[in-house]
Amino acid sequence: MTRVHNFSAGPAALPEPVLQQAAAEMLDWHGSGMSVMEMSHRGPQFMTILDEALALFRELLDVPAAYRVLFMQGGALGSNAFVPMNLLGDKTSIDFIDTGEWSKKTIAEAHKYAAVNLAASSAASGYTTIPPRESWLLDPAAAYVHLCANETIGGVEWHTTPDVGSVPLVADVSSTILSRPLDVSRFGLIYGGAQKNIGPAGLTIVVVHESLLGRALPITPSAFDFRVLADNGSMYNTPPTYAIYIAGLVFNWIKAQGGLPAMERRNAEKAALLYDTLDASSLFSNMVDKACRSRMNVTFKTPDPRLDTAFVAGADARGLVQLKGHRVVGGMRASIYNAMPLEGVQALVNYIKEFEAQHR
Repeated sequence: MTRVHNFSAGPAALPEPVLQQAAAEMLDWHGSGMSVMEMSHRGPQFMTILDEALALFRELLDVPAAYRVLFMQGGALGSNAFVPMNLLGDKTSIDFIDTGEWSKKTIAEAHKYAAVNLAASSAASGYTTIPPRESWLLDPAAAYVHLCANETIGGVEWHTTPDVGSVPLVADVSSTILSRPLDVSRFGLIYGGAQKNIGPAGLTIVVVHESLLGRALPITPSAFDFRVLADNGSMYNTPPTYAIYIAGLVFNWIKAQGGLPAMERRNAEKAALLYDTLDASSLFSNMVDKACRSRMNVTFKTPDPRLDTAFVAGADARGLVQLKGHRVVGGMRASIYNAMPLEGVQALVNYIKEFEAQHR
């Protein structure tokens, strides 16, 4: 069997040892005589899986005791509704920092529930940077300040956590969570879909400070009321059981690699190798401000869309797949999450150099 190097933005590549273990346990999990997919979500076997996954996640991210971890469904797009529903309380407005396409989607959804204050935006730059903190126009009466930690489409990532004063900071961390250490205490809430660095699509993780629970609007469905989910240990309704199982295997794999500090070193090395190659190229370019280039999603293009198409086709033939850029921005995009080995990035770099030599 030949495995490709999968650069998909999500659902994304998973660590091979995780896939191998899941395959070995598919028909019989730990002598239970059944697959995890067949288990009752309230049975003792699955409760063991859930408890271990929760404990490992808290350990890896060093989640403070005052925060609740929720395993739920809906993805980040669903959370674009669930977060304002849960955090508005008696407030009427939300501050947003707009850094790209996912920020725009979050803002569009928020308009249904609250007044939106666009505190800062990098739209004028074509979403190639992050607005400087001194330019932000924050509202001290806002329910919270929202940012997208990494824009997978444009390839812009926050490498520091901004100070927003006493208003809670909320972040969509779908594509950066567990790629490096994160000081959770700087946030009121973080959320994200699992399908980048954690596991398969279907699982959504919310980490929320206890002080923000109990504010849900009356229209909030009970199954997405963070207070209800917290009080029921993420078991108010049937959770995405198999996705949680795979996530637990990934958490164990990350821990075995050396935890988040090791993940950060590996991801920084992969990103530097690719960006250095692009910076040295006379054919390929990356337009993102170097101070906020994403370590997770590296975007690049040639001056000619026809060459971009040829590049992607040649990459596919070499087992370097899912490199076509998002339709909004075109070009190419290499998503190099935790599970992408250095060898995969090196193979891409070699192909970039080969392609450039052929098209000078």
